[in-house]
Amino acid sequence: MYAIIATGGKQYRVSEGDIIYVEKLDNQVDDSVTFPVLMLGGETIKAGNPLVEGAEVTGKVLKQGRGQKIIVYKYKSKKNYRRKQGHRQPFTQVEITGIKA
Repeated sequence: MYAIIATGGKQYRVSEGDIIYVEKLDNQVDDSVTFPVLMLGGETIKAGNPLVEGAEVTGKVLKQGRGQKIIVYKYKSKKNYRRKQGHRQPFTQVEITGIKA
């Protein structure tokens, strides 16, 4: 059985036991989190409008962190305009512990 969940403006296909990286959540390590279910799949497919009623996906927060640094560099040719900026996107690592249909 799998589920399509939504969090952080993105959608993820998850099964029980999966480890996913999502946009930063305001939860501590070892906290339990629940996600809204957009669609359930398996032998039969159940799609929500917009959510599947009575279904939820639970997970456990494993880690809070920041991703690899990316460099943002802007310049305009022949005008001596140069700007260099670094960015590290925060993330939350979540293990999917259960899918309730």
